[in-house]
Amino acid sequence: MTGQNRTEVVWRGSDSTRLEAFVDAAFAFAVTLLVISGDHLPESLDDLLRALKNLPAFAASFAMVAMFWSAHVRWARQYRMEGFPATLLSLLLVFLVLVYVYPLRLLFGTFFSWVTGGWVPMPLSDVRGAGDILLMFLAYGVAFASMSACIGGLYLLAWRARHRMGWDIESAAAAAGQVASHVYFVLVALLSILIVALLPKTAAPWQVALPGCVYFLLSFTGWIYTIGHRRAGRVLQSESHA
Repeated sequence: MTGQNRTEVVWRGSDSTRLEAFVDAAFAFAVTLLVISGDHLPESLDDLLRALKNLPAFAASFAMVAMFWSAHVRWARQYRMEGFPATLLSLLLVFLVLVYVYPLRLLFGTFFSWVTGGWVPMPLSDVRGAGDILLMFLAYGVAFASMSACIGGLYLLAWRARHRMGWDIESAAAAAGQVASHVYFVLVALLSILIVALLPKTAAPWQVALPGCVYFLLSFTGWIYTIGHRRAGRVLQSESHA
């Protein structure tokens, strides 16, 4: 996920645990719910073209699912932690993905239909105005914040277990950097939700776009990761000299 190219990941094992295998299977199942054609195969050329128009929504949904799956894989392979808190957070992540995956597909489909003026088919028949689009952004914000909090919580477990598990300074600092990154993810999502709450249901089109534009702030995540990593490194250095 974000910031991971800035530090070398130390893999602590190649064999998947039963929990990792379950999480992988759950994410794979979630992806099957994002099939481009919906609930049936195209039966005509028009059906095929209509299905292909849903490609942007499928790609966006797939990217989000893949991002959180990749984050969990990297955490699991780097820290190899077990126990009730780690299991609970992993299962909660699976639950959230399975709950939100289809609504996210509908959300992205609605968004792309709105921005393309209807060229992308509208997946929901009762979306009539700005208030409904804002509701889509609200659902996305809740999903993004909750899943980011799960990943951040897993990295927080790794950081707190640095002495017990004997992590080296780089691995422990990397965990802290990821905690900072995912806290930032949650804050950005909460800012988007706040904007949704403040906007009227009769908002102008440019105002409706504001909750989505907030997510461009995620381009600063690498900087947030670096700050968290460096500060944690200084703390660990002082601990080692104490």
